[in-house]
Amino acid sequence: MFWIICAALLLIVAVAILAPVWRQRGDNGETAPAASFDMKVYRDQMQEVERDLERGVIAPDEAERLRTEIGRKILDADRRMADAPTQRKGGAVIAAITVMAIISGGAVALYLREGAPGMPDLPIAERIAQAQRAYDERPDQATAESQAPARAPVTEAEADPEYLDLVEQLRRAVAEKPDDPQGLTLLANSEMRLGNIPAARDAQQKLVDLRQDEASAQELMQLAALMMEAAGGLITPQAEEVLARSLQKDPSQPQARYLLGMLQLQNGRPDRAFPIWRDLLEAGPEDAPWIGPIRNSIPDLAWLAGEPNYQPPAPAAGSMPTLPGPDQDSIAAARDLSPEERQDMIQNMVSQLETRLAEEGGTPQEWARLISSLVILGQTDHARDIWGEAQLRFAASAEALAPIRAAAQDAGLLE
Repeated sequence: MFWIICAALLLIVAVAILAPVWRQRGDNGETAPAASFDMKVYRDQMQEVERDLERGVIAPDEAERLRTEIGRKILDADRRMADAPTQRKGGAVIAAITVMAIISGGAVALYLREGAPGMPDLPIAERIAQAQRAYDERPDQATAESQAPARAPVTEAEADPEYLDLVEQLRRAVAEKPDDPQGLTLLANSEMRLGNIPAARDAQQKLVDLRQDEASAQELMQLAALMMEAAGGLITPQAEEVLARSLQKDPSQPQARYLLGMLQLQNGRPDRAFPIWRDLLEAGPEDAPWIGPIRNSIPDLAWLAGEPNYQPPAPAAGSMPTLPGPDQDSIAAARDLSPEERQDMIQNMVSQLETRLAEEGGTPQEWARLISSLVILGQTDHARDIWGEAQLRFAASAEALAPIRAAAQDAGLLE
């Protein structure tokens, strides 16, 4: 049926293009020049002038003026007809057919190369069935991790030896006291900083298992995010189960809802992902790390979900996050300080920023600023630790992690 429709459309286009060529012919099978059509128009105009004069629409002097003007045009058209070379109808038709054949053949060849000529019809019911099959046939966590691209952990040359020694001590301490939730939390964060994603996932899994029903929605969400990263970005059935437990604890947990929308996208259901991400976008806040990737993809997602007229809310005026910095009084006071005192003041401001980010969280831009500031202060190893912690916090959003990664790269923390 597809090829029948294509052939019919090609035929219609060919007839529409070739019809004028067939009409432009003289009595002897010659293609009439354009001036012959002008001549017919001018003769019709002359007849119209005579009819208007008979009806009294125009005065005799106006009719005479029009006859003179149209007569000049007729003479000019007659001269152009005499000077124009005659063309045989057959040559023009052959040329037109050749052009049509080249265009049609090129279109067919392009489709055969870039299209999918053997693809059957795909009604909505079949698309939903395919999405369900993809959902049902997802690999489990172990299989997905074995198939995921290898991620190189931080080497001893890249990490602070003292920090590596502390992590090793922490590993031994957790092995001796596997029921210590604080130790498991620290170990999961430390392994994440070092790029040991499977080890970080194991530690977070043990923490969740230890807490059982007391595990918080945030802890469950972090476990789901680590499972997804260990599986190469795929949300497996096991990660989905953890995600569901997080949302049972707190249905409004935004990071878990973001991952839920990603799960629907991974399994070909944009119609289910769209309302989840739409609600997150409209709820804000604008500086949340999940807002950027949602805002970038929501127009296409709305179209795929059957909502082509959806208009995302515009960012509120002044909604772009502002990074904290010294006020005017602090700047004025800094001018009177000695270099040592000024350095202490800067160190205090950076420490305050780090404390606030650790306790309250913050925007990706603030994390990026903290990393850059620590490197400027000569605390490169500590900046590397902060970079590792930021990777854990923003693991679910590559868009949010981008400015932090750029700051780490500019600071020389990445190769």
